[in-house]
Amino acid sequence: MELMRRWREGDADAAHGLIDIFHDDLRSLSSSILRHDRRNSLYADELVNEIVLKLVQQKRLRIEDRSHFMALSATMMRQILVDHARRRMAQKRHHHKVTLVTEHHAADEEAMDIEELHAALEQLAQVDADLADIVELRYFAGMTVEEIAEIRDCSPSTVKRRWRAARAWLLDRLS
Repeated sequence: MELMRRWREGDADAAHGLIDIFHDDLRSLSSSILRHDRRNSLYADELVNEIVLKLVQQKRLRIEDRSHFMALSATMMRQILVDHARRRMAQKRHHHKVTLVTEHHAADEEAMDIEELHAALEQLAQVDADLADIVELRYFAGMTVEEIAEIRDCSPSTVKRRWRAARAWLLDRLS
């Protein structure tokens, strides 16, 4: 896409153009992420606005395609939520819970502290960056197994197996 190439070259107008194109996707992504984090006081539009500010501030951002843009946005949203939770906890001094959903079934949800999840995900990235990437795409970007398989150029069964391994690793660390 021409706008992505121009953004990589530092064109600020291209960055704004891409953000306009992907705004609805960012809104859906933020709504999905916030739906898993019911105690968060941020609204989807506020999260999108924070992402837009962060993206516009990036110089020469290397975005390859829509999936890469959404994965990057999901990672940034996770960091914003972690920072927001830390600020709230510093004020209130009690834990902020989020939910790790496997196949989007409410019965399979486990509540956990967002800071603990962030720390565990950072540890997982040190052990196996591939597993951490799948968690980010699945949990934070809200992508389906099939979408992740397409992005990563592997079979859906491989993604499912890696997702189960990552989820088990995280739940072990968080329990």
